[in-house]
Amino acid sequence: MIAAHLPALQIVVPLISAPLCALIPSGRVAWALTTLVAWLALAMAVMLLIQVSDGGPLSYAMGGWAPPWGIEYRIDRLSALMLVLVAGIGAVVTPALYHNVIREVAVDRQPLFFTAYLLALAGFLGIVITGDAFNLYVFLEISSLASYTLVAMGPDRQALKAAFQYLILGTIGATFILIGIGLLYMLTGTLNMADLANRLPELSGLRPVRAAFAFIIIGSAIKLALFPLHIWLPNAYSFAPSVVAAFMAATATKVGVYVLARFVFTVFGVEFSFDVMPLGEILRPLALIAIIAGSLVAIFQTNLKRMLAYSSIAQIGYIALGLSFASVTGLIAALVHLLNHAAMKGALFLVLACVFHRMGAVDLASIRGLGRRMPLTMGAFVVGGMSLVGVPLTVGFISKWYLILAAIEEGRWLVVVTVVVGSLLALVYVWRVVEAAYFLEPEDGVREVAEAPLAMLLPTLTLAAACIYFGLHTSVTVDVARVAALSLLGGFR
Repeated sequence: MIAAHLPALQIVVPLISAPLCALIPSGRVAWALTTLVAWLALAMAVMLLIQVSDGGPLSYAMGGWAPPWGIEYRIDRLSALMLVLVAGIGAVVTPALYHNVIREVAVDRQPLFFTAYLLALAGFLGIVITGDAFNLYVFLEISSLASYTLVAMGPDRQALKAAFQYLILGTIGATFILIGIGLLYMLTGTLNMADLANRLPELSGLRPVRAAFAFIIIGSAIKLALFPLHIWLPNAYSFAPSVVAAFMAATATKVGVYVLARFVFTVFGVEFSFDVMPLGEILRPLALIAIIAGSLVAIFQTNLKRMLAYSSIAQIGYIALGLSFASVTGLIAALVHLLNHAAMKGALFLVLACVFHRMGAVDLASIRGLGRRMPLTMGAFVVGGMSLVGVPLTVGFISKWYLILAAIEEGRWLVVVTVVVGSLLALVYVWRVVEAAYFLEPEDGVREVAEAPLAMLLPTLTLAAACIYFGLHTSVTVDVARVAALSLLGGFR
């Protein structure tokens, strides 16, 4: 009986638990409830993935109203995979939240922090699971408002400015998406994505359809921080509480990619998006610029959170590049890198959370000599850094390999060169951190420090281990990505 209602419970459990956290006066109890709910969400996501893998896509009619008249939750292989990704990151980082929140968030705000965290988690899960376009917008706003709140709770006063900037740009992006959805509803009279996919081909020659496409693409590009619409991201990641940066880097932009891919490939369709509308010719140069520009700016950063933020802009470029090919190999590259980047960037930001917990800073000077004093923590950074570079036997290698294969299939040698150059640039900024941690002595007067608390260290090592495991067992992610890619290219039809 419960299994039949898992799609609804996936959203309802964190959504109802969020206000309960606000009513709990103790931050510790609110954290315990948040941890329990996050792991329940992960268990439900895994069960849904198993159901979809065994029996094909699931359709859940909310309130018993059959689609397209009622709101439909639709779970195919791609959305099931994204559910596991979002819920998995949400669950893995929750143990680290306890020490992080105690250090970086005021006592009276801690229950509200966990409320916002669960709302963000529920919003991200809702975006992935819904089959209704307007419902997607609603969940997008829930996750966005909660994310603005999480960023604003950072320990630095600059966090308020970063949150406000994020709010302004996020609102613009959401408004663009809403306008696009409104235009589609005006033309078709439906909000169900599967129904839209069936009706739009007959209307593809109309200007409002093209306008809707443009609005949704631009709004999604803001949400996923695609160059040059990325300016909210560096400050948001730099000034948010450390574990929040890890959570957002691994989930928020990935959900933005999902929204873009869902509309492009399954609602509008490949033929309209890449033949009628030249999306590939727009995405590809922006992605290439993002790879080089993001990596170059990262090299010159001394604040490590800011360095990883600009690195994320480059990594989003790799994902957008894979989408731009609109081929099976390109989509495999994009989806595999989406999964892999969540693991590697989650691990790297958790490393910085551990460093901040012990050192009170995350700049290059503060990590001098930490390789000997916090060997496990910095070892996790080395693993995550090698993954960013794309060293063989790490997760970063396999996704870049498929990107190169997709480029070779189309004879785009400039893309191949850019991917290689981007990896070399990543090596430069990763090496700056490795050099400071392992080859430089601590500054005078720096006290001795111990490893991070176990509750922070275990999630960090778990994600670092995932970077190695999925780099060795590549078929796990590649096979799932191939099925999801074929599903995307086939759409709902």
